Amino acid sequence: MILAGDVGGTKTILALFETGSESLNVLKKQQFASADYQTFTELLDVFLTDVDGVEIKAVCIGVAGIVANGVCETTNLPWLLCCNEIGERVNSQKVWLLNDLEASAWGLLDLPEQYFVELNPDATQQQGNLAVVAAGTGLGEAIIAWDGVAHHVIASEGGHADFAPGNEQEIALLRHLMKKYPDHVSCERLISGEGLVNIYEFLNDINYAASTPETEKQLADRDPASVIGESGVTGSDALCVEALKLFCRLYGSEAGNMALKCLPYGGVYLAGGIGAKILPVLQQGGFMSAFLAKGRCRTMLQTISIKVCINPEVALMGALSYAKKRTV
Repeated sequence: MILAGDVGGTKTILALFETGSESLNVLKKQQFASADYQTFTELLDVFLTDVDGVEIKAVCIGVAGIVANGVCETTNLPWLLCCNEIGERVNSQKVWLLNDLEASAWGLLDLPEQYFVELNPDATQQQGNLAVVAAGTGLGEAIIAWDGVAHHVIASEGGHADFAPGNEQEIALLRHLMKKYPDHVSCERLISGEGLVNIYEFLNDINYAASTPETEKQLADRDPASVIGESGVTGSDALCVEALKLFCRLYGSEAGNMALKCLPYGGVYLAGGIGAKILPVLQQGGFMSAFLAKGRCRTMLQTISIKVCINPEVALMGALSYAKKRTV
């Protein structure tokens, strides 16, 4: 058995996969609300409660945070994950922790085309590096380098790089956020679930449009990012519509920045939980316009494929793929 996992700030998915056949056989899969648990070990113990007798050959877990020397302190949770501790719990010496975007990258490489939606109508099929940009609870970024024979995944924490405004509205948005985050305004503060809420609050603060009582009630009762995203997609609230449009433009701009840094002629993948949910707005053109708005490098970017991944378990499948390749 291989234990694979995807640990995020909002949810954690764990699954046990049989390794003896070519088909994908799942013994057990369970999703948890991450915030309900004080530690990852506590959550793992709950998952293993009714499978204690199963022999686990290897473990691979994608986790949102910096992984160093087999240890990860999660970015949006008060958790510390350690390969040695996990190995002792499951009685296996083959344990790997991957940055969540590293896990997603491995999963993206194995997904069939049916799980992708192309955003660039001028895209051409090319060979080369790939880039992964993923907006979800946070903002993750990774590079998939191509050496002419094989792919190599390079993890990063690029989502925490500085936010760079590109017009007067975005300069005003930066000033607004500097009051909330005086030490550092990162891209993640805008291109994430939290970021969508920050954008909405900025537009509300400058009186872009009147907030509706119904939206305000939902914001108080439910996850605010979900409310804003849903209302923006359906067009039921003017403030949410503009917030989502601005979010998509900033997402496109940062994807373009990433493309300039690694020249992903093989394509750009948009992963994370938000992209598939707001796909109709991503397809409206604002994302692509911002992606291409790179001055003298516009021509170079025009034919690069940009695909939205609509498989919500790509990081889990990537963790499984990584472990399988190392336990054969």
